[in-house]
Amino acid sequence: MNQYARTEMLLGEEGLHRLREARVAVFGVGGVGGYAAEALARSGVGTLDLFDRDCVSLTNLNRQILALHSTLDRPKVEVLAERIRDIDPTIDVRPHRMFYLPETADEVDLSAYSDVVDAVDTMAAKLELARRAIALRVPIISAMGAGNKLDPTCLRVADIEKTSVDPLARVMRLECRRRGIRGLKVVYSTEPPLRPAAQTGNAEAEETVRRATPGSTAFVPGTMGLIIAGVVVRELAAGAETAPVRA
Repeated sequence: MNQYARTEMLLGEEGLHRLREARVAVFGVGGVGGYAAEALARSGVGTLDLFDRDCVSLTNLNRQILALHSTLDRPKVEVLAERIRDIDPTIDVRPHRMFYLPETADEVDLSAYSDVVDAVDTMAAKLELARRAIALRVPIISAMGAGNKLDPTCLRVADIEKTSVDPLARVMRLECRRRGIRGLKVVYSTEPPLRPAAQTGNAEAEETVRRATPGSTAFVPGTMGLIIAGVVVRELAAGAETAPVRA
């Protein structure tokens, strides 16, 4: 018996071997990416690169798997790396304290990865990741909006061109068309976004909150992250031709 015995019952010995040889990059390790990274680790992915520059804050406690009172103010990638090493000390986990943006994109060689998880919040970063990964034929899956949602059963996996309802997916779809980006797989929600209730009592501040800060829950971002991990694990275990071995 080993810690992956139950997984091996479903994926087989060869599937587990492929996961062990895979190297996956997770960009953004917050509400969505943290759950995705942990599920990838618990599934036996051999090498994980974690990208995020943020530290754990008090408002992360309601939804992020790495957020505890004991981890407040610590870099998210370091906290998650420690957690993954405790899950399986043999996993090669590599934390990178950086925001992935067009101006920093050259610092990361996406061709080194078997799969890429996009769980970042910035549209420019999402588009740059999609453009580069697809050009390199590296599988990528991108998280759309998880904020202002309450129903995790409305989450779907689809090509960006087949999405609906989700405002972020709509913008992403239009920008992908403008840039000639095709074949982007995403996880999105068919639930109409709710209007967050501001609590400041100041009308101007309340409007700013509504525009800039979405409401969030423990279960919608987490479910989205687990769905993403499920897609990645199934594809890697099946042996996608485009997936290189880890380096």
